[in-house]
Amino acid sequence: MLQKVRSLFMAEAAAPANGATATATAASSHDKAMPGVQRHSNGLNEFLKGWDKATGRRVLDLGCTSSFNLCYFTDRDHCVYSDDLLQECLQDVYQLQGENGPVFDLSRYLRENLEFSPERFDAILLWDLVDYIPEVLVKPLMQRLTTILRPGGTVLSYFHTRDAGPEAQFYRYHIHDHETLTLRPGPSYRLQRVFNNRHVENLFQGYRSIKFFLARDNLREVLATK
Repeated sequence: MLQKVRSLFMAEAAAPANGATATATAASSHDKAMPGVQRHSNGLNEFLKGWDKATGRRVLDLGCTSSFNLCYFTDRDHCVYSDDLLQECLQDVYQLQGENGPVFDLSRYLRENLEFSPERFDAILLWDLVDYIPEVLVKPLMQRLTTILRPGGTVLSYFHTRDAGPEAQFYRYHIHDHETLTLRPGPSYRLQRVFNNRHVENLFQGYRSIKFFLARDNLREVLATK
């Protein structure tokens, strides 16, 4: 079985195995070769407050593997766990044949992915993945993330507005600095849904606070604190 979650460049670990090194090197080369545009992010700025003064925090990055993100945190002596959530859940092994077509195998996915101990992470980078994953996975995913996030921990997520449209470009998010992202075109994933603000609040039900940051493009930034 493929190792679904990789721990890359972790400050708390020994030197990475050859496979991890090769993965990181390939990701770095790919990142540098791809064009991108920079985007200011108030949500990222709020998310990263205090990280320069702390060490040993654990962050889970659920987006496309990014050497920029990995290096941003490890250079500051934090631990990064990376899992390309969308790529994993769209694999054929999680597609069952139903009466009306393919059905997502939720039980198998949850058995094989994100199996961390409770309150393992200080922060989670969810990006805009909730807009793209299978509908049946949305609620269980949010429940799992709540379980593995420590009290006081934060989740940074982005949600499309209705103006985005179903053909909206899927982007890979790379941290450029504490308030700037580099967006680069990713795979041809199709936008599955658009949440209104009340639906977003329901996703983070029970969290201590939820902050919305409005932007000029078709994304809303949300920072939720457990």
